Amino acid sequence: MFLGALGTALLIAFHTRIPDATGLGLLLDNAAPWLGLVVPLLLLVALASRSRTSLAVLLVPALTWVLIFGPAIVPLSWTAPAAAAHTLTVSSQNIKAGTGAAAQSARELAANGSDIVALQELDAGSVQRVTDALGAAYPHHFVVGTVGVWSKYPLEGSRSLDLGLGWKRALSTRVATGQGEVSLYVIHAASARPNDHVDRDVMLEQLAAVVRADPHKNVMAVGDFNATSTDRAFAEMSTVLEEPNQDDGLFGFTWPRAPFAMMRLDHVLVRGLDVTSNTNVEAGLSDHLAVRATVNLPGD
Repeated sequence: MFLGALGTALLIAFHTRIPDATGLGLLLDNAAPWLGLVVPLLLLVALASRSRTSLAVLLVPALTWVLIFGPAIVPLSWTAPAAAAHTLTVSSQNIKAGTGAAAQSARELAANGSDIVALQELDAGSVQRVTDALGAAYPHHFVVGTVGVWSKYPLEGSRSLDLGLGWKRALSTRVATGQGEVSLYVIHAASARPNDHVDRDVMLEQLAAVVRADPHKNVMAVGDFNATSTDRAFAEMSTVLEEPNQDDGLFGFTWPRAPFAMMRLDHVLVRGLDVTSNTNVEAGLSDHLAVRATVNLPGD
């Protein structure tokens, strides 16, 4: 019992230190929040043994989980600043290539009040369908390969980012809101599988370097990062941008959409912006939930 409790606490606290042999590190990192489920299992064992000592030992992994993950699951609604007179709402979704539902996703995200719609896994023909679906309300757009952004506001300095891969799955642009510029990044990181996540790791590392060098005060990055916030490869991103909590608390898992989400692979990250809302929404036919965040514009 003692060893089980101690081992669980150590895994929760130090999962990123476990060597990534045969993909073990990747699996542990992304499953880290679920390690807390070991605690109730150990509780059943402790109750069966009727040992007060065992019950006391359970406090170690339980408190470790609360200390590590507790701050991330506090509802944003408890501390979020009030919405200013001018706000910017950004939505992002991996629409899943082959569903034919890119335009549906775009329309539903626009209907939710998005000023900017960012999509990943765009396939042949979907760019024009999305542009037609959003119409004159979103007159500005920029697309790089399978990643695109549609905006009510002008986009300036738009450029593609290859992030070390030799092909482009990311972009950067500046959103000219009239209340100040917001530097926006949209990314679809390479896939991550046990023993096959080097390309993803390189993309996240280089994106972090690009964002760190960005001179703009107000920065936002959205997309499918193919990594959870507990993934060791995501750590560098966390040093340059912050992820706001969810409006209603908990982890905001986005994938898979059915039967229930188990990981948050899709993120909204910010710097220099006050986030008034951050939540997941259903859109289209994708296996990913969309993410949506509202920020106060810098001019307010």
